Amino acid sequence: MWEGILKSAALIDLARRPANEVRGSKTCWALAVTLLNAGGAAPIAYFARGRR
Repeated sequence: MWEGILKSAALIDLARRPANEVRGSKTCWALAVTLLNAGGAAPIAYFARGRR
């Protein structure tokens, strides 16, 4: 359940955030958040390291 909430929040934030405020490619982050299912690790990594 929490993984889905984290994934949704990360994807919404990624969609709304300008590209210059994201470290790396928005496409790569979206793929990582969507495809990697390691207990919410990808969304947490996005919030911790993907945003400027």
